[in-house]
Amino acid sequence: MPDLALKKVTWREWLGLAAGLLALVALFLPWTTLTASRPEIEDVLTTLPADDVTRDAWHAGFLAWAPLFLLFLPGVAVVLFGRVDAVRRAGLPHLWLMAAIGALLLMVLGWATLDWQFDADQRGIFSAAGIEIGTGLGRYLGLLTAVVSAAVAFFDVRLLRAETRTRRP
Repeated sequence: MPDLALKKVTWREWLGLAAGLLALVALFLPWTTLTASRPEIEDVLTTLPADDVTRDAWHAGFLAWAPLFLLFLPGVAVVLFGRVDAVRRAGLPHLWLMAAIGALLLMVLGWATLDWQFDADQRGIFSAAGIEIGTGLGRYLGLLTAVVSAAVAFFDVRLLRAETRTRRP
């Protein structure tokens, strides 16, 4: 019976799951990086432990890891329950869309407050030394997965609306 249910899963739902899984991968990629414009400071940064120079989502704070779970959980839910008509009509695509939009908003807020993961003293030292706080690959991948998930969820909501209109007498 599970094979039959998996065959009914649409490409939109598979794409939602794929975005959620990529979001989980992004948890372990660099989210915050420290770089320096002066060569002597850059040399010092290369001698430091990697965890001091780059941070993954787990160490970059709530606004890094929480949005990724907001993408993963609905991605799993739409694959598991997306073809159950009662669940779909009850608003699963809408829930997916709201979760993806929430994840996007949290990521934008995390991007705007990027340097807040360091205290004022650390930011002062970084500024005096010419060290810049930058974004890593994980942040870009997370943002991409949120945009894809939101776009596909929006499309799925529009299709649900069309489906419910054709069912009315």
